[in-house]
Amino acid sequence: MNAPQTLPMHSGVSASRVSLPSGHWPTVLAFLCERFPAITREEWLNRCETGLVMFADGRPVSPLATYQAHQHVFYYRDVPQEATLPETADVLFEDAHLLVADKPHFMPVTPGGRYLQSCLLVQLKRLTGCDSLTPIHRLDRETAGLVVFCKRAQDRDAYHALFRHHQVRKWYQAVAAFKPEVDLPLVHRSRMVQGEQFFLSKEVPGEPNSETRVSLLKRVEDWALYQLQPLTGHRHQLRVHMMSLGLPLVGDQFYPRVLRARNEPEDFSHCLQLLAKRIAFTDPVTGEERDWQSRRLLRITQAD
Repeated sequence: MNAPQTLPMHSGVSASRVSLPSGHWPTVLAFLCERFPAITREEWLNRCETGLVMFADGRPVSPLATYQAHQHVFYYRDVPQEATLPETADVLFEDAHLLVADKPHFMPVTPGGRYLQSCLLVQLKRLTGCDSLTPIHRLDRETAGLVVFCKRAQDRDAYHALFRHHQVRKWYQAVAAFKPEVDLPLVHRSRMVQGEQFFLSKEVPGEPNSETRVSLLKRVEDWALYQLQPLTGHRHQLRVHMMSLGLPLVGDQFYPRVLRARNEPEDFSHCLQLLAKRIAFTDPVTGEERDWQSRRLLRITQAD
């Protein structure tokens, strides 16, 4: 049974694929329940009954469909009672190859946890109808600012290679306390690894694998707006480096200590004061010089 070249998006969500291995399951539904235990049987039943699970030829998988190994089944993610976010993203640029979005705080770039329709990728797929849209770099959900997406599958490796080879110039802005004893500008280098809690990072002794240039943009009384230029791209690198300098970011719920469990409700009035302000590179597909800036502002600049 051959899969069609593409399955249609469902409300901006592309179909996910799972292979059916050799096994004892009486029905496809039984396999899905065991393969994805975080999704309840009732939810899988609902997806089957609403046409969100199908075989490779596009036929819907009924709750009673007999299990046959060595097939592919496609399904669409769904998040009942999805959390609502307070802001929407803006599209700053789009051509045949790239799309650049200006993301608000709290919005995830890709689906995860309790966010699906409200994540940036699904919103943009709904807006553009481009099923092959793919982010070419990461941005934390708590961080606002620029996210660049590749539109064509054949261009992805060329754009990803820019980040692998550190050929992208990035400028972030952040708000933290002003400390005159921190002599700026400076370059902070350290070795970063995963923390004891899997969603955190930490610094350890050893050969540095992370590097950030930190400079002061302006001071407002006891607070300051900093410019951060990361050469590397480790998870939470900027947040950890600023904490190491004694300058934890305003609104950080994870550093220097965890204030909120990952699945607890969020206070949207207190966001992490970190902004991906500018990104620039030489386009490997078109040869053009690309350079974009976020229109968003952090709290210290909004108060001026």
